[in-house]
Amino acid sequence: MKKNNDFINFFLFKYRFCFCILLVSFNTLLATPTTVFNVKEFGAKGDSSTLDTEAINTTIAAAAKAGGGTVFFPAGTYLSFSIRLQSHISLYLDQGATILAATPSGAIGYDAPETAVNDKYQDFGHSHWHNSLIWGENLEDISILGPGIIDGKGLSRGGPYRAPIGNKAIALKLCRNVILKNFTILYGGHFGILATGVDNLTIDNLKIDTNRDGIDIDCCKNVRISNCSVNSPWDDGICLKSSFALGYARPTENVTITNCSVSGFDRGTFYNGTYLRNDAHLVPDKEGPTGRIKFGTESNGGFKNISISNCVFEYCRGLALETVDGGILEDVTITNITMRDIINSPIFLRLGARMRGPEATPVGVLRRINISNINVYNADSRFATLISGIPEHAIEDIRLSNISIWYRPLESETKIPQEVPEYEKDYPEPQKFGIIPAYGFFIRHVKNIELSNINLYLLGNETRPAILLDDINGIKFRNVTVAKGSNTASLVIKNVSNLSVKDSKPLKDTDAKQIKARNY
Repeated sequence: MKKNNDFINFFLFKYRFCFCILLVSFNTLLATPTTVFNVKEFGAKGDSSTLDTEAINTTIAAAAKAGGGTVFFPAGTYLSFSIRLQSHISLYLDQGATILAATPSGAIGYDAPETAVNDKYQDFGHSHWHNSLIWGENLEDISILGPGIIDGKGLSRGGPYRAPIGNKAIALKLCRNVILKNFTILYGGHFGILATGVDNLTIDNLKIDTNRDGIDIDCCKNVRISNCSVNSPWDDGICLKSSFALGYARPTENVTITNCSVSGFDRGTFYNGTYLRNDAHLVPDKEGPTGRIKFGTESNGGFKNISISNCVFEYCRGLALETVDGGILEDVTITNITMRDIINSPIFLRLGARMRGPEATPVGVLRRINISNINVYNADSRFATLISGIPEHAIEDIRLSNISIWYRPLESETKIPQEVPEYEKDYPEPQKFGIIPAYGFFIRHVKNIELSNINLYLLGNETRPAILLDDINGIKFRNVTVAKGSNTASLVIKNVSNLSVKDSKPLKDTDAKQIKARNY
């Protein structure tokens, strides 16, 4: 009998214990705060006509007060002015959800541009963040996730720069641990994304079809850009900068850009799949669609330790690496790039002395650049591949390898100047130099450069030489093959020392310590 009682007592104990565990678990579940905050539950209408700014910002504030969470946008169109991000918050745009930038009316509009720490050395748009559709400053652990749309219909792509005008889709300053993923930006204003002083930034799988810059990465560290498609005919697609907007020089460093495409089709026609090419004359600088990957022009802090790989350029300008404001641009590897229908230089490396920066800032440095595995079809031969330092300030240690470029011919009756101005203090753009007196490569003020496995082809008649060298100390040609134009040399040399040519056609093997002037 005692044995049976012990069994019953043990069973009751286990039952009570399990019941208590279940009760505690149930109470804990009931007590767990929500981490998803639906903007419609906070008053947002999402009907494309009601202004939802207050409801959205109230939702973000509630999520932040709860310690963080996801601010959820279900399907709908949310008309809004400035949305103010807070730390530990994710905005999630569901399929069918659009945040639509409202058009200012009278005094009603976007947050006023804050007082700038410094706006002397860069354009207004780089020096202000609050006058944006979505902005955040001094935040951590934030994200904007897709697959919805951010439509900048009510944003300005330029001036006037005053309240209540907004001119950026997303602007972030001095933030860390940021993820932007899977959404689309249409007509993003002057900047689709402006990130300044942002560390640990991931940008993945975005589609951007916009009316000025697509993605600007300024003074940022540890940045990963991948799987993005950026169409930006009126300005740069993916642009690395290092301005003085923070009030001090800070490099952009430790950056990877991979598996991306950039283009310059008419605004909106990349997104709708028509890929039109009718509006080239509308580009602000009148020099044809932009849409490229570029370093600069703002370059006070320089660029370090950057890798670009597996990217596609179509109907846009070529790759541009520029430091003209005193920054050091060094340790860059670029590989596996394909380009078609390039509007100007397929590759443009420029060390200049524009010097938009504090007085007494020295001229910058451009060095240790490796560019390989590049295929370019139908490139603009007016400006060649242009690599140019300035007198007394050479570009250094450049390696170009496994590159094939097909150049289209000049238009008939084109006047070709024989001298190329330095333009060392001017805005750095290939067109500024005018028609280059070589169709393939123009290399000037460079120390230690090697060209290996290079092929230059012509898609029509050409009267200029393939390559022009000027003020070079140390240059190697290895297996360089160039198409020869009519009645001209293939290689023109001015003031070159330590030249080595091997296994190149139609060039003869050569080793020369010093050549003042010679045509091959």
